[in-house]
Amino acid sequence: MPQYLAINAGSSTLKWRLFAMPAESLLGQGLIDRINHSHATVTVKVPHQPDLTYTTATDDCRRVVADLLLRLKQLGLVSHLHDIVGVGHRVVAGGEDFNQSVVVDDDVLLRIRNLRNLAPLHNPVQANFIATFRDVLPWATQVAVFDSAFHQSMPPTSYLYGVPYNWYQQYGARKYGAHGTSVRYVAARTATLLGRPLDQLRLIVLHLGAGSSVTAVKDGRSLDTSMGFTPLAGLISATRSGDVDPSLLAYMMRKLNVTADRMVDLLNDTAGLQGISGISDDMRILSAAAAEQPRAQLAIDMYVQRIVQYVGAYVAEMNGVDAFAFAGGIGEHSSAIRAQIMAHFAYLGATIDPHANTNNGNETDLSTTDAPVRTWLVPTDEELMIVRDTYRLATGQ
Repeated sequence: MPQYLAINAGSSTLKWRLFAMPAESLLGQGLIDRINHSHATVTVKVPHQPDLTYTTATDDCRRVVADLLLRLKQLGLVSHLHDIVGVGHRVVAGGEDFNQSVVVDDDVLLRIRNLRNLAPLHNPVQANFIATFRDVLPWATQVAVFDSAFHQSMPPTSYLYGVPYNWYQQYGARKYGAHGTSVRYVAARTATLLGRPLDQLRLIVLHLGAGSSVTAVKDGRSLDTSMGFTPLAGLISATRSGDVDPSLLAYMMRKLNVTADRMVDLLNDTAGLQGISGISDDMRILSAAAAEQPRAQLAIDMYVQRIVQYVGAYVAEMNGVDAFAFAGGIGEHSSAIRAQIMAHFAYLGATIDPHANTNNGNETDLSTTDAPVRTWLVPTDEELMIVRDTYRLATGQ
């Protein structure tokens, strides 16, 4: 059975999953933490086998890919590298260039590199891995799957900012959004769980993790989303500020005597849960510390409030809602955060069962029996969406 790799490369990690297609059978998966480092930690999981963990040097893309492919052969996941006929790559920013997944050629790769300003931490890394896999597996179809593509359905009223229109025309200054691949999976899966057509639903998808976003999905399309020109906009995240008055940035640049680029770095890397609490960017640590650390509780409360504000706006924008779906590391594993958020929407009939809500990490109907608006926990599966798109494009289906 043909095998397909899903590659999800971040600024410091690389996640991979190997599937046999079209059965969608998971053969193995792994995580390489601290890529571009002399002592990266590698974890490999194969069904019915003990997990494998080791350290290795991964100080460039080629070494990362070489180690991954060697491990696939050593573990017997592939008998020959030619068994891998397709490789799908997550790409954060596709701008207006890409509204769907595409087979990568030289032109596509160049355009991904040229969009680096929209995702400076991700697009360059992801482009480098695409180039490396093209070199090492030249026979395999390489496919780029864009986080921003799903949000290209947003109307101009959602994606344009209240700035001079020529900024958009000349410089592409607009909202692009992110987490689109995750939202696409969660929305489709939620429709299946509800037993209703996706194109007849109004959904709120909450992808809450180190990066957090809320998306209004109406009739199967993204109507609006909280992340903006870059993932920095919108909700408070682990180390990102979310929405900030631009005048404050100019004020703080003068006070701190920093450049615009440095200010963006500060908002990306030192703000959010970490910056507010002064303790950690990890919601689990903050939750444990909240009783004795007021700023930890403040960070949690602000995080929840921003989510509630966006959700409330999107419910109004869709003139109602049929279901909520939680995904992402926090969305899937923090019953307390889910409960705090949904307490604000009981008036809509979106009431959750406290016992069901304790079921973290598993696909679960969180709703009370008679709730007219349903609430689901739907663990996201970006890699499966990546492989599905790759298989479809590689086979012409």
